[in-house]
Amino acid sequence: MRHRMEGIIAACGFASGHRVVVGHWARSPVGPMSDVMWADPDGARTLFAPTHAVAAFVTAVYDFDRVEVGALDVSGDERGVEVSIRDGARTVHMGAGPGWHIPPSRRPAALTRWVEAPIARALMGVHTYGVTPRGVREWYQATTWRPVTSARATLAGRDLGVRAAVDPPCRFGFSEPPPRPSITAVRPLLEDPSGRLDRILAERRD
Repeated sequence: MRHRMEGIIAACGFASGHRVVVGHWARSPVGPMSDVMWADPDGARTLFAPTHAVAAFVTAVYDFDRVEVGALDVSGDERGVEVSIRDGARTVHMGAGPGWHIPPSRRPAALTRWVEAPIARALMGVHTYGVTPRGVREWYQATTWRPVTSARATLAGRDLGVRAAVDPPCRFGFSEPPPRPSITAVRPLLEDPSGRLDRILAERRD
């Protein structure tokens, strides 16, 4: 079974070496949701999820060293996002400037794999099709891209520095966000040939 998502991915690095990828989804297999993938300067990868259902879904697709389930507040849209994790223990702000629309908004998966993929690699250094560490096939269909023009993040009250490239790679999945901090409106499509993802989602609905 193929599962559709629709929302935004906001990604930014900071001078301290922290890299943050925020997913804010109006549509997902577990309903509207948000998640934050956080890579520390030493490479440790943490998923912050608001519920166990969201954590189970995301970890069925991507790899992490740590998973934390708890208070997570994400608001915004493709023009900017605000994040508070554990009532302000970690905060993130990203604001985006004008970007460009990527038509058409709805297109076949084969077009994303065979036509968009080489263009995206050449222009943005990103992969729009691949297989995640958990064996899930994924198509990233971006509809709007905007550069991040303002960003700030804190950890336990400490400022993490000015915005920087999302580099080195975060290693959450087969693809990395663009090195340039950005907010992208995107419609991912997921399919697990093994059926494992389908079973996890079915258990969560029971």
